[in-house]
Amino acid sequence: MATNTTQTGPNVFQSRIGSFTVTGKAHSLSAWFVLALRLMMGYAFLYSGITKVLAAEPFSAGGYLNNVAATNGNPLAGVFAWMGSTPWFVEFANVAVPWGEVLIGLGLIVGAVVRLAAFFGALMMLMFYFGNWSVEHGVINGDFAYMLVFLAVAAFGAGRILGLDAYIEQYKIDGQALIEKYPKLDYVLG
Repeated sequence: MATNTTQTGPNVFQSRIGSFTVTGKAHSLSAWFVLALRLMMGYAFLYSGITKVLAAEPFSAGGYLNNVAATNGNPLAGVFAWMGSTPWFVEFANVAVPWGEVLIGLGLIVGAVVRLAAFFGALMMLMFYFGNWSVEHGVINGDFAYMLVFLAVAAFGAGRILGLDAYIEQYKIDGQALIEKYPKLDYVLG
């Protein structure tokens, strides 16, 4: 006989994909660890972006795109070769990488539009994962782990933990909280 053991209450989370349901109960200290992950990744990206923006020599993605993927057995070597040999894409990457890191870092540190920032952080880490392809020690490396950290920060709504997203979501428009008036903002805030 199957029984329904669905838990409800504080610190309980549940997700269903198809017929598979997972349920967990977070410890009250979990909020501090999620906050620490958000701040750590925010600092790392902000620092990385600022060092590129303020460097004496302008940041250039061309060499990385043209050379790194071709030398390491990368399954996306052709994509990286295309990116590196396409002038408009190289110019885009020259701006998007350093300023993207700065904006992602700032968003995470202040806790504003955290899910959007974490999505783009995860996307950058996915690209770095393939660009820095190395499977000598298995398919999991630091870039892959950081991608998962970004996804966890987004999934746990880390911007609501001592972040501006908690205030942005409750901003009133015509007497209604922003997140209630525009529920799709939940995909970028939190």
